[in-house]
This record gives sequence, C-alpha cells and structure tokens, in this order.
Amino acid sequence: MSELYSLTVRDLADRMGRGECSSVEVVNSLLERIENLDGEIGAYLSVDKERALDEARASDRRRETGQGLSPLDGIPIGVKDIFNVAGEECRCGSRILEGYVAPYDATAVARLRAKGMILLGRLNMDEFAMGSSTENSAYGVTRNPWNRNLVPGGSSGGSAAAVSADMAFASLATDTGGSIRQPAAFCGCVGLKPTYGRVSRYGLTAYASSLDQAGVITKDVGDAALLLGVIAGHDPADATSLAAEVPDYLQCLRTDLKGVRIGYPREYFVEGVEKDVARSVQGAIEECRRLGAEVIEVSLPHTEYAVAAYYIIATAEASANLARFDGVRYGLRAGGRDPLEMYAETRAAGFGREVKRRIILGTYVLSSGYYDAYYLRAQKVRSLIRADFQEAFKVCDVILAPTAPGAAFAVGERTQDPLRMYLGDIFTVTANLAGICGISVPCGFTDDGRPVGLQILGPAMGEEKILRTAYAYEQATPWHTRRPPIAGKEGVE
Repeated sequence: MSELYSLTVRDLADRMGRGECSSVEVVNSLLERIENLDGEIGAYLSVDKERALDEARASDRRRETGQGLSPLDGIPIGVKDIFNVAGEECRCGSRILEGYVAPYDATAVARLRAKGMILLGRLNMDEFAMGSSTENSAYGVTRNPWNRNLVPGGSSGGSAAAVSADMAFASLATDTGGSIRQPAAFCGCVGLKPTYGRVSRYGLTAYASSLDQAGVITKDVGDAALLLGVIAGHDPADATSLAAEVPDYLQCLRTDLKGVRIGYPREYFVEGVEKDVARSVQGAIEECRRLGAEVIEVSLPHTEYAVAAYYIIATAEASANLARFDGVRYGLRAGGRDPLEMYAETRAAGFGREVKRRIILGTYVLSSGYYDAYYLRAQKVRSLIRADFQEAFKVCDVILAPTAPGAAFAVGERTQDPLRMYLGDIFTVTANLAGICGISVPCGFTDDGRPVGLQILGPAMGEEKILRTAYAYEQATPWHTRRPPIAGKEGVE
C-alpha cells in the first residue's frame, strides 16, 4: 500500500469508501514517505505521528460501523504553521511565538475536522508569511522537490513542497500577496486563493488583515474544488466573512470551455517575463481557445503601481498586527530591567530580519507627516486596481496570465536583494488588493525543468468560473500528472 501517498484526495475517498484501504494504511503510507524524503526537503516543522494514527484508528472504527463523518473521514491533510490548532504550537515560522500552544481551532481547521480529516503536521513557512521563498523561516529553509537547489516559493513553501513531493495529499495555506499561488506554481501543483471573505480568517494569525485569505494547495483542480466546499462559508466569528451560500464546486467542473470569455491582460505579458514562462502561458491560452473559449484582450492599466501599493498597505497592517507580540502574554520573553527594555529585547531576539524590515516600513508609512503621502495614496491606488478588474470583467469571465514572471530561483539568490524579491509578486498581489479570487495550475516547464504556473483570475465570488476554466485546461494537458523525480534515503522514487 506504499503507493497510496501518490493519490489525490478524491481517489482516496473513493478507495476508502469501497473498503479497499484503511485510514491507518493511508496515514502510514504518508508517514513513511515523510520519513524518507523530508530530510532533504524540510517541508514539515512537526508531525504528530501518534495522534494521527490514533485518529486514523478512530476513523476506521467509524467507517466499519457505518458512522463515517463524510467521504473525507480519515484522510490526512497538512496545515501551514499560521493556523491555530487546539493543543499544538502555532509559531508562524518565528522564534517569538516559541512555546505558544493554541487553545482553539481556526474555523477552517474545525471544518476539516468536522468532516473527519486528520491534521498530520505543521508545514514550514516564511516568518509570519512575510516572504516569497520560504527562506525567512526561523526553523530552516524549505527546498523545491523538483530541484533542491531551488526555492519552493513562499510564504506557503512548506505546503507546496509537501504536496508536490507526495508528502501531503493537500494542505491548508494562506495567501496575502500570492503566498498560495506562487509556491504552487514553483512546485508544479494547484493553489487556490478564494475571494476575500469566502473563507473565515478566524484563528489565522494575521499578517495584513485586509489582504489575508485562507485557501488550499492540492494535486489537482478537483481536490481544490472539493476542499474549498468544506472550508468556505459564513462564520460569525469573522466580521469580514461573507454571508453567501456555498455551492457544490465539483458540479461546476467541465471539460470544455464553450461560451467562456477569457481576458488576455496586455500588462501581464511584458518585458521581464522569462521567455519559457511566456511561452508556456501563451500555449495554455491557445489550448483554452481550442477548448472553445473566446480570447479577448483586456487592460489592467494600474498594474505597474501594484507592488508599491501592496508593500505599503501590507507593511502598515503588519506593523499594527505584530505589535501584540511583545513577550507579555505568550511566546518568547527576553530579559530587561523594565517593561520597555523587555519589549525591545524580546522583539529584537524574536523577530527575523525580514519581519523587522516590514515592521519598520509599516511604522514609517503610518507615522505623522507620512500617512497621506504613502498609506492614503496606496489605498487610492488600490481602489483604481479594483476598478481595473471590475471593468475587465464586464467583457470577460476570467483572466489568464503568468502566476509569476519567472520560475523557481536558486536558494540564496535574492536574499540580499529584497526589492528584486518583492518585484516577483507583481502578478499575484493585484488579486489580493482587489479582493478577487485566483488559482494557479501547472502549464509546462522551462527548458531546464522548472515548473511553470498559469494563473486564472476571476471576479469576487467567481470561484466557479476559475475552477471550471482550470479544470478544463488541466484535463486537456498532462502537466498535473508530472511528479518530481525525488529519491529519499531509502531510494524511494
């Protein structure tokens, strides 16, 4: 049963429903895979083997007596280290939260558990989700399963690497400026960022509250549709949660695109996009045309201001949100002769370099005399970007573009050049600024074997549109079936 780790969530649900495999067998298959491979990848921060097996045995007993909680009962899933899970440390990849044990489940976590899913382990991430490469974690660098000299993307790099390497069937992750879509693209898997408010943020440690969104990274589009249906929906514990009915997203999946209007944004196909990325994405658009879609050129004229606006708004909100981590109530506490010195020592010791950089930037743009010049203007640009998308979606159903201007880059290549790192977010931050939905699906490889992601953007509450488009393209192409040729210490392929 060792091959079980290679299956999708839907495949597992079918097999377990027919009694062809047990939850214990599924969990053991994954644990063995993690044992063999994760020493090379570094996707997991922790794996609770005993609890996972206990929950698997309980799931098997429920199924044997006809009391299964759902078709997903007994299927394990990985969780990014930014979600609160009752009884587990939630460190957000940071030293400052060492020792903090969550007293409750995040709503998205609770909804997965209610279906009987097993939370296998916590996945590595850039500290407080601040990064695009998972090199900013206080607990080590995660590496790309396709080439261990490359980054897996970020901030959900552990989540994407685990799914790509078949060390997780799916993972719960977050996207503030592309942190689900970009690592999914770099690692050759599917990453879904829902509309802002579609999935509750309750229990998700905040980075930038008006931009953060919970979503999933999966092996294929069908699994993304399935899991979105589980975690989406109104939550009274989250004031930004949308009170809208959750459709059966699996029912919207089709293998053709007849009647679908695809927007081709001229601002996303410009100088600076790697030629192999541009070639793969152009090929994907032509494949969608072959499947029956109409391709329409659209304009998103304020795209060039997106990165600047994003890094002002996000850092300003981070400055406010991270003020609570001061050594008083939980986490790390450094010494000091008085409370002020203790605050300073704790934050100096507990936060990493990138987090400090963003707190300083955010505090600066919010400070007296600079608020209007930076933060207020950035919010105005945000309104213009949102208006750009609203105009574009009047003539098209979805927009297709590269997920990132380049494929995965080398570990260490950009750590000393933060501006270059930030500019790599140009095609993903716009969706967060506008509050719309987006998905990244594999669409090819560069000549040197790095995965390329196709980004499909839809209007607010347009998940059915992007999932339909993504599924039709996926089923017509082989890219989602490719897996990295990685061998572990036992020679497992």
